[in-house]
Amino acid sequence: MSSPAVPTPHAPCIPTPSGARRPVPRGRRRPPVLRSASIGVLGSALLLVGVTAGAPTASAAQPTVGLGTAAAFTVLGGSAVTNTGPSTLWGELGVSPGTSITGFPPGLAGGATHQADAVALQAQADVTTAYDDAAGRTPVVTDSTLGGQSLAPGVYKSSSALSLTGTVTLNGEGDPSSVFIFQAGSTLITATDATVALIGDAQPCNVFWQVGSSATLGTTTTFVGTILALTSASLDTGATVAGRVFARNGAVTLDDNVFTRPGCSTASTTVTTTATTTAGGTTTATGGTTGATGTGGTGTTASGAGSAGTGVTGTGTAASSGTAAGTSSAIVPVGSPATGFGGAARPDGSPLLIGAGSALIASGAALALVARRRRTVAVRAGTGTTPTGS
Repeated sequence: MSSPAVPTPHAPCIPTPSGARRPVPRGRRRPPVLRSASIGVLGSALLLVGVTAGAPTASAAQPTVGLGTAAAFTVLGGSAVTNTGPSTLWGELGVSPGTSITGFPPGLAGGATHQADAVALQAQADVTTAYDDAAGRTPVVTDSTLGGQSLAPGVYKSSSALSLTGTVTLNGEGDPSSVFIFQAGSTLITATDATVALIGDAQPCNVFWQVGSSATLGTTTTFVGTILALTSASLDTGATVAGRVFARNGAVTLDDNVFTRPGCSTASTTVTTTATTTAGGTTTATGGTTGATGTGGTGTTASGAGSAGTGVTGTGTAASSGTAAGTSSAIVPVGSPATGFGGAARPDGSPLLIGAGSALIASGAALALVARRRRTVAVRAGTGTTPTGS
């Protein structure tokens, strides 16, 4: 006997506009749902890449520039220091390898004066080290004109001259240890009434200006930081500096200028009082220790009854610093990192990738909806099977 014929399985069919049914090719194309899902996944990936591509990335904090023994000096010249009028310096005054210092008095130095002695010689050696350190920091390229900008902590460089007209604002972003380093390929020149303003806990002791030739501060400029000039430095009438001016090879020239110490605030200290009881019924209390600017408490000893002694906790309060009035919008220097040091954050996201990702997600959703509707029609026509999860 012959075996009964095994029916040949038929491929599912879909209706055509003429009413005829056309077989669905097998093994050639992915099911519509899978195609739409793939498009959706691709769109999601592009959207994620677009968002993360524009997300800020942090850069490492810049350490301060060490000044060594030069930190005690307000003004240090290479060949000479000359002064006109009643200039006032907060610290020491010196020159090396030159020997000439003139104009004191009427100028007044708050510390000792060193003319080509061993102290001035060592200070100049330390200035050279500091200059090389500042010049070797990896820079963020910025425009040669600083006026009108608000800058985050970091390293900024002009390949030629660096100039300041108006106000440049240095924003420490709440970090008192934030460091600002400016590298001028040739000169540093400020206009009349130019200002370096500090906000966000930025401090004068952490601002440095490495100058490839000479620095000139215009009349009544309000300046902040330590100038490390390779050649010379000149301050016009009435310019003020919260910091220092050093010239390695040439002269420093002053004209009725006022220098203030570029101090750094310190954090306060809090200490608790502890008590210890011995077996003999004697309790000894220890007093608090000295805080940042306070004094420690005194402990007392009680014996016999075993009552605890008392101690007063010493507390310290750090000196507060003022905040510059007014607000300014941040301007990102060319080539800056996204956040942290050397520039403000970029706008979030890559518009092209985000747009492409969003469009693909929408396309995938639309294709999934069309596929579902087609399968529903096929089920109703008796030519398909109910999709899983429909």
